[in-house]
Amino acid sequence: MAESCEALGTVPEHERILQEIESTDTACVGPTLRSVYDDQPNAHKKFMEKLDACIRNHDKEIEKMCNFHHQGFVDAITELLKVRAGAEKLKVQVTDTNRRFQDAGKEVIAQTEDIIRCRIQQRNITTVVEKLQLCLPVLEMYSKLKEQMSMKRYYSALKTMDQLENVYFPRVSQYRFCQLMMETLPKLREDIKDISMSDLKDFLESIRKHSDKIGETAMKQAQQQKSFSAALQKQNNMRFGKNMHVNNDRTLEEKNDIVLKHALEEEAENDEEVLTVQDLVDFSPVYRCLHIYSALGDEETFENYYRKQRKKQARLVLQPQSSAHETVDGYRRYFTQIVGFFVVEDHILHVTQGLVTRAYTDELWNMALSKIIAVLRAHSSYCIDPDLVLELKNLIVIFADTLQGYGFPVNRLFDLLFEIRDQYNETLLKKWAGIFRDIFEEDNYSPIPIGSEEEYKVVISKFPFQDPDLEKQSFPKKFPMSQSVPLIYIQVKEFIYASLKFSESLHRSSTEIDDMLRKSTNLLLTRILSSCLLNLIRKPHIGLTELVQIIINTTHLEQACKYLEDFITNITNISQETVHTTRLYGLSTFKDARHAAEGEIYTKLNQKIDEFVQLADYDWTLAESDGRASGYLMDLINFLRSIFQVFTHLPGKVAQTACMSACQHLSTSLMQMLLDSELKQVSMGAVQQFNLDVIQCELFASSEPVPGFQGDTLQLAFIDLRQLLDLFMVWDWSTYLADYGRPASKYLRVNPHAALTLLEKMKDTNKKNNIFTQFRKNDRDRQKLIETVVRQLRALVTGMSQHA
Repeated sequence: MAESCEALGTVPEHERILQEIESTDTACVGPTLRSVYDDQPNAHKKFMEKLDACIRNHDKEIEKMCNFHHQGFVDAITELLKVRAGAEKLKVQVTDTNRRFQDAGKEVIAQTEDIIRCRIQQRNITTVVEKLQLCLPVLEMYSKLKEQMSMKRYYSALKTMDQLENVYFPRVSQYRFCQLMMETLPKLREDIKDISMSDLKDFLESIRKHSDKIGETAMKQAQQQKSFSAALQKQNNMRFGKNMHVNNDRTLEEKNDIVLKHALEEEAENDEEVLTVQDLVDFSPVYRCLHIYSALGDEETFENYYRKQRKKQARLVLQPQSSAHETVDGYRRYFTQIVGFFVVEDHILHVTQGLVTRAYTDELWNMALSKIIAVLRAHSSYCIDPDLVLELKNLIVIFADTLQGYGFPVNRLFDLLFEIRDQYNETLLKKWAGIFRDIFEEDNYSPIPIGSEEEYKVVISKFPFQDPDLEKQSFPKKFPMSQSVPLIYIQVKEFIYASLKFSESLHRSSTEIDDMLRKSTNLLLTRILSSCLLNLIRKPHIGLTELVQIIINTTHLEQACKYLEDFITNITNISQETVHTTRLYGLSTFKDARHAAEGEIYTKLNQKIDEFVQLADYDWTLAESDGRASGYLMDLINFLRSIFQVFTHLPGKVAQTACMSACQHLSTSLMQMLLDSELKQVSMGAVQQFNLDVIQCELFASSEPVPGFQGDTLQLAFIDLRQLLDLFMVWDWSTYLADYGRPASKYLRVNPHAALTLLEKMKDTNKKNNIFTQFRKNDRDRQKLIETVVRQLRALVTGMSQHA
């Protein structure tokens, strides 16, 4: 029972499995069959039985269906057999038709393939054209770039590069040739930078070499612009001036007419050729390099390099050559190079933006100005030629005016010119010192002889001499001064002209120029001319006649000083009545020279007297005089007479002083000779002879060798000698000793010491010459008297010494 129940439970399960096997996909049969083996041990067997039963059922059903459709199948087979014959026939026909179609389609196929190939080619061509149209502008631009590089149009090449990179290359960046082109651009940029920098270096080297030509042209243009207006200014000024000396052979008006004429000629010659810095220098390398570096975004590097190189060039330009101060050409070349340098910088400043700035040029100019001033100050001290100093001044003025026209401040240069002006004046003074010395050396120190009216006019044209009495005299006649006077006057005027040359173009007022001229002329008179006169006066070969002529010359030169003042006034148009006008010091200069000459006259006259006195040959032991004056003294008196005749041309006071000085010196010399300590003995005969000589001196003094003395003033020069000799001649010792010290004493001028000295010399002579004096009463008495007087005189001298 249990087994039957179990069997009943298993059958539905097997049916389910079979249904799944029939209904599911063959891939899923495995799990279903596995479930059969998972059941009871006999389940497989039973399942197989059940499967066989199911298969039999299906076979029965298939058999039923086949039986049902068999007739139709037979009929269909029959029909197919009938159709097979027609199908074979149709197959043959189709095969034949297909063959004919295949044969006919071969040509079409070939043509179709050709068409397809052409269409492909056409499509490819269209694609290529499209790509080439895209690439051609790139290639054209690159070709244009290469052409620009070959033509050295570098800035345009950079612009082309920018277009290639920003516009054209992005369109064809996928192509290899584009990558190659893009790789070449940085190198091209570097090449352009190097080339442009090389061009800039060539440009800097070129302007360094040609800066002197640039500066020369700029200075020439500035000088031309100034010369015409300056000449007109001078001519207009001179028209209002007054000619204080009509006969002057060299007037400023004539000179300025010549200057104006030359200025007009130069202006006409140079109007047609006005060169600018652009005409002399090609600045395109600078512009090109600036644009290139700006396009490359490296403008700062270029500016720094340019400024650094220009500063180096500035230092080279500002360093003069070792021989620059020796010639005018050296100075000119130095200035033209500096002007050329700054003219270029000024042009760069105005035509470029930012390459150089005003602050940069000002800094460079201040540095240059300090160097220039130091160089000029040092080098000008070497100049000993005033012409070279004047040329240097003119170059500095042109240099300053030129750069001032370009906007550079030049006040310090004009301040330097005032320093150089002092140096110029010193060189002028040295030069004129030599000129004055030569004039004095060549002068004959004799009045200028005039033999005709023409000669008279020649002298008058050179020197402002006015003397109505001389004009009335007939020819031949003489000017009182010597030949050096008109020459000195002319040279003083030449000095004023030379000094004026430096004062021109210094942008100073007429008052300042007038003051400068007067001060420099005063220096010439007080330092140079005065020194030359003093040196001349002290020269050993200058005799009394020459000294007299020098005094006359200085008198006329002193009188001519007012004409020199008028001459300066005529130049500057500054009235002498102006409060601050400096006066010429000619009065004191020539007065000092005259005083020196007068003193030298006194000295030389005394020296001449000493020479004659040294010729004296007295016999101091002479027993008795022969009654004649000494020969040396007569020669001396004759000499003095001739000399004092020459002194008639001197001012009266000078001649009188010289005469009085000579007489006093002669008296002193004679007194010293008589009282000389080396003279031990003097006889009475010698005293008598000496007395005769003194008498001749008194006669000379009383003859009034020089007019103007009152009474016996000149004879008083010998009063000391006269009273001393009278005392010994009359032997009036009692009177002398009794009246000594009284104002009314007859022998008031006799010095006790002199009397004692001479008396002792005579006492010693008496002792030696009179051996037997003790046997003569008169001689003994005389000897006792002498001894007594000697004792009294000694006491008197001792008392005077104690009192003193």
